[in-house]
Amino acid sequence: MVRTGWGAGCGLLSASVVLVLVSAAPVAAQPSANPLIGAPSAGDPYYPADGNGGYTVGHYRIRIDYDPASRWLAGQARLDATATQPLAGFSLDYSGPDVSAVAVNDLPAGFTRSGDHKLIVTPALPLLPGLPFSIRVDYAGVPGSDPDSGWMFSPSGGAFVAGEPHGAASWYPVNDTPTDKATFDLVASVPPQWEVAGNGIRVSDSTDDARRTVEWVSRHPSASYLNTVAIDRFEFLNQRGDDGTPLESAFAPAAAGRRDLEQRLPEVLDFLESLYGPYPFESGGGIYVDTDLPFSLETQTRPIYAPWADLHTVVHENTHQWWGDWMSLRQWSDVCLNECFASYTADYLWPERKEGEDVDAHYRAAVATHRDDDRFWQIPLQNPGAEREFSSVYYRGPLFLHALRHLLGDDTFFPAMTAFVRSHGDANASMPEFRSYLQTRTTTDLSGFLSAWLDSETRPDDRYLYPGGLGSAA
Repeated sequence: MVRTGWGAGCGLLSASVVLVLVSAAPVAAQPSANPLIGAPSAGDPYYPADGNGGYTVGHYRIRIDYDPASRWLAGQARLDATATQPLAGFSLDYSGPDVSAVAVNDLPAGFTRSGDHKLIVTPALPLLPGLPFSIRVDYAGVPGSDPDSGWMFSPSGGAFVAGEPHGAASWYPVNDTPTDKATFDLVASVPPQWEVAGNGIRVSDSTDDARRTVEWVSRHPSASYLNTVAIDRFEFLNQRGDDGTPLESAFAPAAAGRRDLEQRLPEVLDFLESLYGPYPFESGGGIYVDTDLPFSLETQTRPIYAPWADLHTVVHENTHQWWGDWMSLRQWSDVCLNECFASYTADYLWPERKEGEDVDAHYRAAVATHRDDDRFWQIPLQNPGAEREFSSVYYRGPLFLHALRHLLGDDTFFPAMTAFVRSHGDANASMPEFRSYLQTRTTTDLSGFLSAWLDSETRPDDRYLYPGGLGSAA
């Protein structure tokens, strides 16, 4: 994700960084009191109401019918899951329109809604651990529109979904935790003059006098917040990467002028492959909306771009296809794995290698600007704290990685980063894992350096700020 104001170079030279200093102690998730009921939380301390226990989901197939004129959304979600314990009941995350029916293994199931986003399901027959089962949920109504998370309406009357860490639950029932990644199919029906963009590959697109029906299929598992649908009067741009990967991009009516920017996507992906290895997914592209958004988002295979997005935003969001999408975080405290790398790649590596900039000078200027600014260093990267996770990772994170690069040297740093992300493809990783891994790549004791950069709430000592001669002017 890139938020307004966090764009290219923001981690380097911004003199007025706005920091969110909300203090929020982690809340431990509580297991279900009944051993036959799945836990109502996945246990993430930052979002203890998110996710659910007792099962894992392998695949989602979502069918929606959307009418832009009335904003009416009718949907049917099918989840293919596996029980991890005996289940007489379980919950899903869902904040969307009214639910009319739920079935488990094609038998009608009891259901009720609880709190802001829980759908409690009672199957007709208990579920046994280790066995697969299916869930079907029918729902319909006008979705709520949240400018920060989930279903949003476009000026044209269309709609799209973007939100981190939430978004999925606004339009389909889901186990809303990044640790339960699943493949995802979308079948969307809209009026014939409208178009639909989604994740993965568009495998069918048919129109009759009444409706257009489009199917998108994602072959790689994704974290739920990375799934999207976008409905608008899109124009499309079809390209291919150097390896033949199809790149399909969509432009909302007032975003048609961004085609020149998106035509650089093959160049961007070629650059990223030189850093992190082959592109990990079956397709790529982008969705350019014309809705006023405070962020762009790395929705899997096809990022959502706000009207203010620029080339460095495209680099940032596509870096996430490796760091954040293919390799996902375990808990939201691990968000540096997503944002530190995307920001460093867009703000340092692209300017250095594609634009000839002296990024060592940028680094020294940024440190000099914020050297005595206590607030700049206050939020740690290792565990920023709930409601602060999307802050220091954008401006302090790139500095950390540049210092680490100088400490290790390019011959160690770049192969190590590539090997780490590729060893966690289609899976999850954590910051503690990353720290342990780094130490295996060098005989230098990294404990002091990593503690100063990742754990401390103060500026690192000069020996950690300027390793490997980084403090010397060229």
